[in-house]
Amino acid sequence: QVQLVESGGDSVQAGGSLRLSCAASGNTYTKNCMGWFRQAPGKARELVSTITSDGNTKYIDSVKGRFTISQDNAKNTVYLQMNSLKPEDTAMYYCAAGTWILGCNRYWGQGTQVTVSS
Repeated sequence: QVQLVESGGDSVQAGGSLRLSCAASGNTYTKNCMGWFRQAPGKARELVSTITSDGNTKYIDSVKGRFTISQDNAKNTVYLQMNSLKPEDTAMYYCAAGTWILGCNRYWGQGTQVTVSS
């Protein structure tokens, strides 16, 4: 099992920035990918960004150029730097981990709320 603990969610105004963190512990050797998903009220959970152990990244189109995913492998921690936030970025953000080929979502954190006001 892998345990994931997120932090960094907050309420900000549009145009602001936040940095989410997710620390992994446990059997971290079972994962080769970590990422962020989000779920807004009444909507399905969606992938935001993922990063593999060797640094390959993926983003959904709506956050490209605004969000940056990074990792500190020594700390088993992944970050999501979110700039130029928009009200439509408001959601519960979940950290996930797993294997790249299976969608990077075998393990989940408890979520951290991001609220962007206009």
